[in-house]
Order: sequence, then structure tokens, then C-alpha cells
Amino acid sequence: MLNGIGSPARLRFRRRNVVLLGGALASIAVGYVLLAGGSTTVAPVLLVLGYCVLFPLGLAL
Repeated sequence: MLNGIGSPARLRFRRRNVVLLGGALASIAVGYVLLAGGSTTVAPVLLVLGYCVLFPLGLAL
């Protein structure tokens, strides 16, 4: 995809993006570990937080 001036567009991740994506990864990992352990309250909240909040924010901001 071109950025309008003939050169390819590049993703530029800053520290904030990396922190949010790392938080999403940690939230998802802990959510699955808790889900495997039988948690039916905290695990889904962490998974939704990771997939629906932190991951999109990490890509968008």
C-alpha cells in the first residue's frame, strides 16, 4: 500500500504501542491460564480486555 507520495506505508510503533500490545498479550495469556484452571469470572474479563480493548488500542494509538 502506498502512502500517497509513491513510497510504501510503514507502521511506526512507539513505546506506548508496545506497552499496550504487551499488556494485551499478558492479559490474554493470564486469561487462558485462569480459564484452564476453571475460573468463570476473571478469565473472560481478562480475555475481553486483551482482545477487545488493549489489542485494538495498541494498534490504533
